[in-house]
Amino acid sequence: MSASELKSIVKSLKKIHKVLERAVPEKAPKSDLGQADGFVWHKDPAPYLQPVQSINRVDLSLLQGIDRNRDMVLENTRRFANGFPANNALLWGARGMGKSSLVKAAHAQVNEEKSGAGSNLKLIEISREDIESLPTLMNILRGRSERCILFCDDLSFDSGENAYKSLKAILDGGIEGRPENVLFYATSNRRHLMPRDMIENERSTAINPGESVQEKVSLSDRFGLWIGFHNCSQDDYLDMINGYVAAYGIEEDADELRASALEWSITRGSRSGRVAWQFIQDLAGRKGVVLR
Repeated sequence: MSASELKSIVKSLKKIHKVLERAVPEKAPKSDLGQADGFVWHKDPAPYLQPVQSINRVDLSLLQGIDRNRDMVLENTRRFANGFPANNALLWGARGMGKSSLVKAAHAQVNEEKSGAGSNLKLIEISREDIESLPTLMNILRGRSERCILFCDDLSFDSGENAYKSLKAILDGGIEGRPENVLFYATSNRRHLMPRDMIENERSTAINPGESVQEKVSLSDRFGLWIGFHNCSQDDYLDMINGYVAAYGIEEDADELRASALEWSITRGSRSGRVAWQFIQDLAGRKGVVLR
């Protein structure tokens, strides 16, 4: 065999090797829940849990104007962490009012309370686009000693999507039942997780309008806790501002703080926890204060 023929064969074998590499699925990294308290679920290219060493969250004490909601989420989370029955929770309502912040803060608070006894409460974020991969994630978590809260932020479904059917089965547990060490928390701007025009369209076009609409809205019924968040009052908004100022040691004249905070909310056209935090970031930047 000539050198040129051998070179041609080697080149062909390398091409075949590359094709085979693409055809064989990438091996999923081992999911070690002991690496962190928080994880992000990835289904592609291979399913795995990515540890998050520092979860982006605020202290529970800084969430003002949502006291009742805070107590409900905190108590439900405590029960679950301690091995008692707890409900899947849907936090729905006004934008920027601390729905996702509350979930993350409650997780941190409960873990802090249990730190002496050994914390094993994990927060696992799953994106809306990956909802259909929930059965795979459930199988990974089933039978583990850790208690796991699956968290989906801004969950909603639009016309033509069928992933909500998979979620309904998961929340009800299906034939296997939901793992006793898994709880599902979701936030949404929509109470029934679907836009009103989608529900109305089903009502107007279906042969049995009532049945079709009930199928859609029954998804939210799978959540044992419905926790509503509403637009905050001016007093609640100012309480949020004052809480942040005190927590981060920002010095500002009380009258000046009130006036500038209200002006900020007017320019944004709304009052919410998110708007309050954005104002604090601007104020801290002008004052040369580092927010930690």
